[in-house]
Amino acid sequence: MEETCAAGAAATAAAGAAASPRGDAEEPKQGSLLFLGGNEVKSSAVVKYSSAPPQAAFARLQEKTDLKLPPANWLRESAKLGPAGTTILGNNKKSKPFSSFGMAYDFIDSIGNDVDVVSDSENIKKLLKIPYSKSHVSMAVHRIGRTLLLDELDIQELFMRSSQTGDWTWLKEFYQRLIDQKWQRKKKSKEHWYQKAILSKFLYYSINGDGAAQPVPSTSKQHQEGPVSGESDEAGRASWPAPFEMPSSISEDPGVSSQGSVPLEPSYIVGHVASAPKEQNLTTLFNDGENSQGLKNDFVRNILWTFEDIHMLVGSNMPIFGGGRYPAVSLRLRDNNKPINVLTGIDYWLDNLICNVPELVMCFHVNGIVQKYEMIKTEDIPNLENSNFSTKVIKDIAQNILSFLKSNCTKEGHTYWLFKASGSDIVKLYDLTTLCEETEDKYQNPFTMPVAILLYKVACNMMLKKNQNKKHYGTIRTLLLNCLKLLDNGRHPQIIASANYMLSELFQLDEPKKEDGTDFPINGNSDESYSEEEEEEMPDSDENGSYSNSSDPPDDNKAVAIIKSVGELSVPEKYKSVHRIRPSCAFPVCHGTEERCRLVLSYVLEGLKSVDSSIKKEGDLPAADPSTPIPLKYEDESTSGGPECLEKQMALFLDKMGSFPKGKHSSLSGMIPGSWQYKMKLQLILKSSRAYYVLSDAAMSLQKYGRALRYIKLALQCHDTYCCLCASMLPEVLVFLCQCLTLCGDTQLMLAQNANNRAAYLEEYNYQTKEDQEILHSLHRESSCQVFAWATDLSTDLECQLSVSCKCYEAAYEILLFSNLKNQNPEQHIQVLKRMGNIRNEIGVFYMNQAAAVQTERAVSKNVSTAEQQLWKKSFSCFEKGIQNFESIDDATNAALLLCNTGRLMRICAQAHCAAEGDFKREFSPEEALYYNKAIDYYLKALRSLGKREMHPAVWDSVNWELSTTYFTMATLQQDYAPLSRKAQEQIEKEVSEAMMKSLKYCDVDTVSPRQPLCQYRAATIHHRLASMYHSCLRNQVGDEHLRKQHRVLADLHYSKAVRLFQLLKDAPCEFLRVQLERVAFAEFQMASQNSNAGKLKTLFGALDIMVKTKCAFQLIRKELAAECEQLSKDKSNAENTTANDSSTGLNQEEVLKLLSIFESRMSFLLLQSVKLLTSAKKKIGGINEEEVVLKTNKQVYSLLLRATANKSMTLLERTEVILSLLDQLTQNSEASNVGIQ
Repeated sequence: MEETCAAGAAATAAAGAAASPRGDAEEPKQGSLLFLGGNEVKSSAVVKYSSAPPQAAFARLQEKTDLKLPPANWLRESAKLGPAGTTILGNNKKSKPFSSFGMAYDFIDSIGNDVDVVSDSENIKKLLKIPYSKSHVSMAVHRIGRTLLLDELDIQELFMRSSQTGDWTWLKEFYQRLIDQKWQRKKKSKEHWYQKAILSKFLYYSINGDGAAQPVPSTSKQHQEGPVSGESDEAGRASWPAPFEMPSSISEDPGVSSQGSVPLEPSYIVGHVASAPKEQNLTTLFNDGENSQGLKNDFVRNILWTFEDIHMLVGSNMPIFGGGRYPAVSLRLRDNNKPINVLTGIDYWLDNLICNVPELVMCFHVNGIVQKYEMIKTEDIPNLENSNFSTKVIKDIAQNILSFLKSNCTKEGHTYWLFKASGSDIVKLYDLTTLCEETEDKYQNPFTMPVAILLYKVACNMMLKKNQNKKHYGTIRTLLLNCLKLLDNGRHPQIIASANYMLSELFQLDEPKKEDGTDFPINGNSDESYSEEEEEEMPDSDENGSYSNSSDPPDDNKAVAIIKSVGELSVPEKYKSVHRIRPSCAFPVCHGTEERCRLVLSYVLEGLKSVDSSIKKEGDLPAADPSTPIPLKYEDESTSGGPECLEKQMALFLDKMGSFPKGKHSSLSGMIPGSWQYKMKLQLILKSSRAYYVLSDAAMSLQKYGRALRYIKLALQCHDTYCCLCASMLPEVLVFLCQCLTLCGDTQLMLAQNANNRAAYLEEYNYQTKEDQEILHSLHRESSCQVFAWATDLSTDLECQLSVSCKCYEAAYEILLFSNLKNQNPEQHIQVLKRMGNIRNEIGVFYMNQAAAVQTERAVSKNVSTAEQQLWKKSFSCFEKGIQNFESIDDATNAALLLCNTGRLMRICAQAHCAAEGDFKREFSPEEALYYNKAIDYYLKALRSLGKREMHPAVWDSVNWELSTTYFTMATLQQDYAPLSRKAQEQIEKEVSEAMMKSLKYCDVDTVSPRQPLCQYRAATIHHRLASMYHSCLRNQVGDEHLRKQHRVLADLHYSKAVRLFQLLKDAPCEFLRVQLERVAFAEFQMASQNSNAGKLKTLFGALDIMVKTKCAFQLIRKELAAECEQLSKDKSNAENTTANDSSTGLNQEEVLKLLSIFESRMSFLLLQSVKLLTSAKKKIGGINEEEVVLKTNKQVYSLLLRATANKSMTLLERTEVILSLLDQLTQNSEASNVGIQ
């Protein structure tokens, strides 16, 4: 049956109330849609919490029962009544002044978002009856987001208190001046107390069930009637709190946790500080005793009531009975002589709607004697005789009042006073916070603290869910900023510190800020979610002029808004809420990382100031009580596992790193471990450290290395203090310390690599903001230790910077070895090892370059100095460690590069062991051979490390080139400085040949790359050298003809390969010319050993053909010389520049001149020999036309050549042009000569 809904909901909720916090026992939605007198009103109610027991069946009392006599169970607890007891049955206590706050604290999820109004049902009814009632209305209104909190503001009680204590005098004076000049306390009539007592007895009779009037003993009656028969003045005054004061001493949390177990997660700190006032004893704010300030939610049930489009969280104590065919009814007692009026009807109807009770049972009496019962359905109440009212009008009144309040109660944290004098039609709204600040300090307003706590709690609640929706960040920030405006640092340091910490937590430091506005609505008005101008203009914005107060007495200008006539509330949509409660609550748009971090640091600084101001000085601390034993911490070693081990490792590490006070984890300021100050300061220090880390990282990306070092120094100083305060650290904090040290290492390395800008970096490093200085001051209040000071000094020495960078990485790596951090953070572990490998490579290269410089300076001395050897050892050690680092993370590419550098170091060692330049007996020494072979080994290891070229082509090609160079250098030295004192010529030649061929193997001439021309030049040079060697062997060798023939073939082969490669190169004409001249000499040597003229002639024409093929080289030489002449003619005045330009062309004129002279002499010789041989052949055989032509040409060329060489005044360019013209002539008859020879 639908009628049982509300009763069932209340009963079910009660069952779970004891075990679960409020708000957990929420029932499915119970609702009813009522059609009353043709007017449709939508109403639904959900019981969010109930402390009532299962509904007791009500007993219909016998006629003539005398209600003036108390029943036996009157005001006594009973199983049927449950713990709610007298609250349920008729002890209708006055609503507490903070009742809405009690509910708001319990249902914090609903505040600011889903609910429009939070209040006692009595206050709701009083507001909705304003147009019908002449009685006064006095309510306090507060705004939290879109939610309004309504509480009764009992002026009578308030001013009684003011008369005794002197508080609230400003409001009393204001009230007397503006509203009621002859204020007097109005006492309640005897009739009022009589009606209350008779109702209470009636309800107890109804639950009793036996119908017999059993009088209670007189003493007990007198004793028990106290609370019911009259709320005494004392009781009334006790319901109003004093203005909130800070107690003289702050008691620390007695349950002091050991300093080794301080939680560090943001979720913990939010949860922890949410209960801050309880721990701090700011007031007895959350205590449940007599002095509870009314902040306890002690309603029997809390109901989420939706009336039309208005969502209300309502507290109700209305007794609900059940049983029989009436599963849920409300009981009412009426005097038969007094008809029901409209006010009573509205009262009954609203009570049943709010509690979702379908029926009303009315008991009529005359002078306390029961007469009859009457059943009335809830939907019929508006149509009762003498009590007719329109539900539609009630709906309009509700909507108008809500719109009026929402439009004018705009400032979060302010206390507004809604007041209507008795018998008046005018409703006024005052801003008490503004009035209070104009007269006395804001803490004279007793609502200040509860409102601040509520703002704080709502923010905390949203903060715990912040990851679900970042769009709430703006709202959270606005709540916290408004909370901070209400608090005084001297009185509420813990909440202020916590609020500032939460504000800093809103700014994500570990992820880049999105500027496209997808996460946060972009609104320039971010500090306040509404503008003051809007608020001041709002009262005049209604087109009907309803808010205007121009016609009122001049003193009424204190009112924020006025309803001129209560009749206006019945007009549909008379008041529209045109002011958005919190429009978009924009999160501030930070243009860049630095701005975001600076905002975080500003909040952290405020938090630190708040904590520091609350810490007692050592002199203020109470002396130890001699009779109280000091608790000693004993731990079973078997139980202490990971954390204890981690703590020891960390202590050893800190001791190793710097000047850390052994065994001392204490605060210089006297902060007690485990106290809220201790926990909060650790959080704030860690947050500032993270902010500085992000700032440093951002500065690094901007290449502002001095600034980066300054910020990372501040981050590590924060960590120094943290280490001194906290014995053990959570893994996340250790990982963060590892990141800080890694970034510090990066910064020092970049400073070392950019030494040119050192002055600018020094200026950046020494700059400091006032904010940074204040944060440092707060840190130094706790600790003076500087564990990581060594890491952040800006040195001018390159070696020092590199070694500090290396030490930073080593320290970071050591931290990762603690516990299981390495496996938990594999990415961090890899990054640190990469950086260690890299810095060791940098240091190795630094020492290697120093060794090379020493070697260059050591021109005269033959012996290698000790200093040089030490540099080799240091460099080698660094490379070796770096290789191990890279190999441990399978980074084959970087390992190959370090092996390559080690090979280079070996080559430098080999060069150091060569004899002085002036020594004519210079030979290739065994030490050189040893180091070159070691270099080769390292290069081969590098290739094995890479595996194949595809893995990293650039590195692969580089290693191949270095290996080829090493083989080539070794072969060249052996060839040029043959160790004949130790080895035979043949052995040397064999070794040179092998080394050269290996050099060729690793010299890639085919792959197209920027290095290809270099490889081609190297290969051509190798072939040239091998050809020269075999040519030399052929000249000097006597005897073995087979070997001679082999050498001849090899020399010819390598010469032809050298020529082919040099021809590919367009910038090596001299080398090409030299090879061709050697080939000519080789031909001449062969011709000398030939006997027949025909053979000689053939060889001769072969040599001339070689000379003809040098034309391309001379063309290149001519081009270069012509360009130089052109440059010379452009700038004749500056001969020096021309010389500089000469060198830049890459053409060595001296060498060209030398080669040209040789070429001319060899050409002259060959032409002369050809003329002789052709002439003798002609005489013997007779005339052959082809040979005659050749002979004639050769004679002509020879003649021209002789004339040219005889002319000593010819320039180099002219001589080159002569040679080219002669070669052109020879080219024409080269074919004819070949035919003739054949």
